[in-house]
Amino acid sequence: MSKQKTLKGSFSLCGKGLHTGLSLTVTFNPAPENTGYKIQRIDLDGMPIIQAIAENVIDTQRGTVLGKGDIRISTIEHGMAALYAMGIDNCLIQVNGPEFPILDGSAALYVDKINKVGIEEQNAPKDWYIIRHKIEVKDEETGSCITILPDEEFSLTAMCSFNSKFVSSQFATLDCIDKFATDIAPARTFVFVRDIEPLLKANLIKGGDLDNAIVIYEMQTTQERLDSLADMIHVERRDATELGYIQHKPLVWDNECTRHKLLDVIGDMALIGKPIKGRIIATRPGHTINNKFARLMRREIRKHEIQAPIYDPNEAPLMDNIRIRELLPHRYPMQLVDKVISLGATSIVGVKNITANEPFFVGHFPQEPVMPGVLQIEAMAQCGGLLVLNTLEEPERWSTYFMKIDDVKFRQKVVPGDTLLFKVDLLAPLRHGISSMKGYVFVGDHVVSEATFTAQIVKNK
Repeated sequence: MSKQKTLKGSFSLCGKGLHTGLSLTVTFNPAPENTGYKIQRIDLDGMPIIQAIAENVIDTQRGTVLGKGDIRISTIEHGMAALYAMGIDNCLIQVNGPEFPILDGSAALYVDKINKVGIEEQNAPKDWYIIRHKIEVKDEETGSCITILPDEEFSLTAMCSFNSKFVSSQFATLDCIDKFATDIAPARTFVFVRDIEPLLKANLIKGGDLDNAIVIYEMQTTQERLDSLADMIHVERRDATELGYIQHKPLVWDNECTRHKLLDVIGDMALIGKPIKGRIIATRPGHTINNKFARLMRREIRKHEIQAPIYDPNEAPLMDNIRIRELLPHRYPMQLVDKVISLGATSIVGVKNITANEPFFVGHFPQEPVMPGVLQIEAMAQCGGLLVLNTLEEPERWSTYFMKIDDVKFRQKVVPGDTLLFKVDLLAPLRHGISSMKGYVFVGDHVVSEATFTAQIVKNK
């Protein structure tokens, strides 16, 4: 089972803000398990902190802007993309101004710093959200659409149409998140000359220059107007009849603009708050549709906060009925776990098929057979016992006895024909022979019961 990760140490990056032109420093720090991403404005009184989640986005016109109360932080997407793609789950980010520095307009410097300070694995399990069905958000006016489909891993395809002779229709694909550092992170932000004047009038891009953006001149204007724009953004004047890219460095890839759009999607996805397993197809993405998608995903996650494990009956179990009998003292009719399909240091998934021949249905109830809730708890407890015993060198020499059961909830009936999936997680490491666990019972995608256990292991006589 994969674990949560944070940085091994802190790192800082300095530069000017794209929109404010201010000299800024952003510092990325390690954070405890289950922190997520938090951003702190250290230049404000009280140094307030804002959670980097989709609901806190207040503007998406020219970047992703977080805001809550007196806090406002913009141009976060490149840094967030680097954290997400590099597998960092928990990070406290401190910045001394209203935006992250634009740096070179890409995520490459963030990735380099993360690699230099290193990544530390934490004890808590990584909280994946696994896509089980198609989820889609559309904007009928712009034609933008983001679709996510079930897949075993994360992948993303971006398709863009820029309505330009120099940057027409392009697509970019990230089929493995491990390729982000080489295939996506160096892609720089870009702007069309036709958009520069409105941005300047909106008091934006004060820090924009050819060192942090690709400028695309694809619609001829007058020499006087082009000279005026060049002076405003502090670049050399050029012949107004020469259309093309205006840049200090050549394109890294022919589709660099769309690769950068893909980078932005990942940065905005980081605000979902959980790593995702699924295949994303982003058509004409932008920060507005990206944020709508992230908000939709957060609503979806809240509806299915506890996800059922994936069960493939064709796969061989990690423990079959015979191995379970070697570890647990239970026998018919009280052996309530048929097999174990997943087993890690802190989590286990077991299976029981409920048939009409179960002995408890004789009296519970003859006319309407329902599995007793206490036996669901017992089955969870047996799975928990297998999990605890798995941490010992000689598990056959020990037995597990439950000392306490708390927070028990029964949500729906279990009847003949149901297949029960038991998911039990250790809440704390085994200490002085005592352990705490949280267990869930699923039928299909639905939680049917849950409980928290405290257990003690005792050596067999």
